[in-house]
Amino acid sequence: MTGPLGDIVVLTDRVQAAAAGHELTAVVRAAATGGADTIILREKDLGPGARLALGRSVVDALAGTTTRLVVASDLALARSLDAAGVHLAQRDEAVPATDSKSWLVGRSCHGAAEVAAAWAEDIDYITVSPVFTTASKPDHGPPLGAAGAMALSSSGSGDRPVYALGGVTADNAGACLQAGSSGVAVMGAVMTSPDPRATVERLVAAMAPAAQVAR
Repeated sequence: MTGPLGDIVVLTDRVQAAAAGHELTAVVRAAATGGADTIILREKDLGPGARLALGRSVVDALAGTTTRLVVASDLALARSLDAAGVHLAQRDEAVPATDSKSWLVGRSCHGAAEVAAAWAEDIDYITVSPVFTTASKPDHGPPLGAAGAMALSSSGSGDRPVYALGGVTADNAGACLQAGSSGVAVMGAVMTSPDPRATVERLVAAMAPAAQVAR
């Protein structure tokens, strides 16, 4: 099944983008035109004013596309940017029940206890990581593999959406769908790419056969 964020989610990292010679907004635009369904704005090290300004630039970069925006860890900023939702880290407080049905709400998970707590929170989706080896999150433990990640996330989930995150590329994205994920979430492969649009287009093409089988 396709999850609420679509098939392909791209998480931002302006530092990785800059190291590859790109402005973040250019990468966001390229990812959107390449077929990304959702952008998750991270950049949580920025102060509120700077993050709001960057967020507005990201909104401008998405203008005229169908790609939705989700904001990491800041519901107030999500409101300010008229984003589709908020993506919570483990340390983030739950979205109040009065707000939770007005927004897409997701949470990052890395182990069985975190997954169980997230499903008890009755949120819209989770990301599970690291599915494959990744340099950006070495502290989150050994890679789970596609099947392992889906097995970890299945307890108590019913048919609720799970996104595979961590080391996902065009070479392994299809395996995530075949294992039962609703989609994939990608950061480094897009942010560090010399051609972010082409990278996302390869993800789209790689996932298409697996999506037909899985759905």
